[in-house]
Amino acid sequence: MEEEIYVEIDSDEGEEPDSAWFEAVVRDVLKAEAVGPPYEMSVILTNQDRVHMMNRRYRNVDAPTDVISFYTEDLSPQAPLFALPDDGVRRLGDVVISFPQAVEQAGEQGHSVTRELTLLIIHGVLHLLGYDHELPEDATRMRGREQVLMKEFEGHHYN
Repeated sequence: MEEEIYVEIDSDEGEEPDSAWFEAVVRDVLKAEAVGPPYEMSVILTNQDRVHMMNRRYRNVDAPTDVISFYTEDLSPQAPLFALPDDGVRRLGDVVISFPQAVEQAGEQGHSVTRELTLLIIHGVLHLLGYDHELPEDATRMRGREQVLMKEFEGHHYN
């Protein structure tokens, strides 16, 4: 297996990009972060209720949100150990995006929905790669990297 990027579009708003679009964005983020195959991860585009439920259930935050990341390989010392196949494949995890929230935020920011989705994918994938924003210095590092990648991706077919 070289790379596996699974995309589930569980939204029927009518404006959603297709699976290939999501795969291209993810591939470019991983390449920019020097993550090469073999790897696997998924992107799920869904509705606000599903993301809200996940936020409540897995983060104990009873509020809507735009993106949630679930990483498979947590290398921190306090992480529980999971039995993963010893096949050399990095199992990065899942990025779940609320499409209605992305549409709303794009309108608020005055840019395209695809630009907002690109930012949310970048944000979610960076989480899978160990970036965080809980502490101010971590937030500065993560936001800075998001800005660099958004600038780098300007003019790409998906932005």
